[in-house]
Amino acid sequence: MNRTRQPVAVVTGGATGIGRATSEQLAAMGCIVVVVYSRSEAEAVETVATIRAKGQEATAMRADVVHDDQVKLMVANVVERHGGIDYLVNNAGATRQLPFADLDLVTDAIWDELFAVNVKAAFNCSRAAAPYLRQRPGSAIVNVGSIAGETGYGSSLPYAVSKAALHGMTRSLARALAPDIRVNCIAPGAVDTRWWAGLEAKMWELAGHLPLQRISTPQDIAETIWGLLTARSITGQIVKAENGQTL
Repeated sequence: MNRTRQPVAVVTGGATGIGRATSEQLAAMGCIVVVVYSRSEAEAVETVATIRAKGQEATAMRADVVHDDQVKLMVANVVERHGGIDYLVNNAGATRQLPFADLDLVTDAIWDELFAVNVKAAFNCSRAAAPYLRQRPGSAIVNVGSIAGETGYGSSLPYAVSKAALHGMTRSLARALAPDIRVNCIAPGAVDTRWWAGLEAKMWELAGHLPLQRISTPQDIAETIWGLLTARSITGQIVKAENGQTL
């Protein structure tokens, strides 16, 4: 990392849950953080205010990352304002809570939405940011996947499949963007976020036996994301952060 300037980090879905914890973690580690949001404007403003109150630097930008034109405009605005991009965290995601075995509940609209948000959006952001990431030594992308993408079991079947696709795209992007940009993916297990509010029993059911006997916090995942962003010898890897669920 160049110590003469602050690295610039873009975090999609950066206003809530894992995204917010990641935004705050990266700011604490000295990054200028761009909190990208689609609908969570109030939460984005609050996240930026929390970071700035600590004397750190952050700004919020709205973009629906499913739409490539909005992504390109967002990236152009980041570069114009901050001069470049060092890190990209593709955290924006969506799910549907569906009984796993009831295939008749899976509609075309659900498939389209989950693949658009969980796969296509990460590609859009990576493609738009790549020319600027290439200009910064040590640059990296981290995709936020899910242990569901490894086990095939999660909040819904389309969600698990979309995360498996994101894991595969991580490996492909790592090859496509090497040697200039490292691309990795974190696959969290159960994490205590608002997605699971009121669904704690289902969360533990999906997690199964956890040797560490704990559910991760968003901060746990954020710290691991920072580690992957700065791990100079790691690319194309799916790092499982699941308290031993798949041990």
